[in-house]
Formats: sequence, structure tokens, C-alpha cells
Amino acid sequence: MARSSFLGALAGAALDLLASATRKRGSDRDTPPRRERKRPGDLPSLSGTDTVELNPRGVPSLRLAYAPDRDGDPDAGEVVWTWVPYAEGDGRGKDRPVLVIGRQSADRVYAVKLTSKSKEGDREFLPLGSGPWDARGRDSWVDLDQLYSVHVAGMRREAATLDLDRFTRVAHALQQRYGWRAG
Repeated sequence: MARSSFLGALAGAALDLLASATRKRGSDRDTPPRRERKRPGDLPSLSGTDTVELNPRGVPSLRLAYAPDRDGDPDAGEVVWTWVPYAEGDGRGKDRPVLVIGRQSADRVYAVKLTSKSKEGDREFLPLGSGPWDARGRDSWVDLDQLYSVHVAGMRREAATLDLDRFTRVAHALQQRYGWRAG
């Protein structure tokens, strides 16, 4: 029994060392280190540059806008890549595309995430079709149920500008769901 716990501890230490070495190399696929697990009801901290999930019903003044400008900054109407935390709030997450839907502040924007996993018939998701944000040309869906605050420094890259027709469909669905205004 003591030998197996020693081997488990040794394996865990080796994995921690490997993860640390990988983060130090600066790969695009690096994820931030684990953070302390948040308790239900904790408000996300907006002091850093992390992308954080917000309660969409807790943001009644959000103004949807279409203002793409391929200048390297995330603008409404653009699909950008950023690290998005998993709903468990335990520090894990995934590098993924998000659609910027409005400005939150000088250094933060509001965004909804995209997924390429088929969500056909799921009313929480709006089909977008394919676009240049997905290198494999797969169809994408917008998750209407999750809202993110993305810091400009947390954006990895601009991927594409969504055309006005598709952005308008997304904006309309969000207006119906949350009462947000365009403008």
C-alpha cells in the first residue's frame, strides 16, 4: 500500500513538472495554472486579463453593436480566439472562438462562445454555418446561454468578421432572450 501511494505521488510530481515546463515554453495551447475553486455565487474578478463567464441576466444594460475593425483589437462583430474557462470554475478551460457582441469597457468586450459540436434543434444554440474562424470549415453554433467578459490582452487572435446578416440573427436572438438593445 505504501509503495503504490509513493508511486502515485511521484507520478503526480512528474506531471506537475511537465505542465510547468510546457507553460514556460509559451505555446499557444497553454492554459493558465489552476485557480482556487470558486464557491457558487462568487462574482468573477475582473481585475486581471482572464476571460470570465458572466450571468447574462445580470447585465441588463448590455448594448449589442456591430463595429468590426480588423485592427488587432476585439470589436463587436468579430470572431476572436481566447481562453474560455469551463463552467466548473476550477481553473480549467479551452482556447476557443467567441463572437464579440458589444463593448464592456475600454479594455473589455462582451462575447458569446462558438462551438463546432452539432447542436441541431437545441434552443440554447443558434446555428451560424461555417466560416474562416474554423480551419476545418465545420458548421458552428452560438451558445446563447453563456456570456463572457474578454479582456483585450486575453484575446489570442482575430479570426474573422461575421457578416452583418448573421450578426443580426445572433443579436435578435439575444434581444429576445435578455432584452438587450442594439446601438
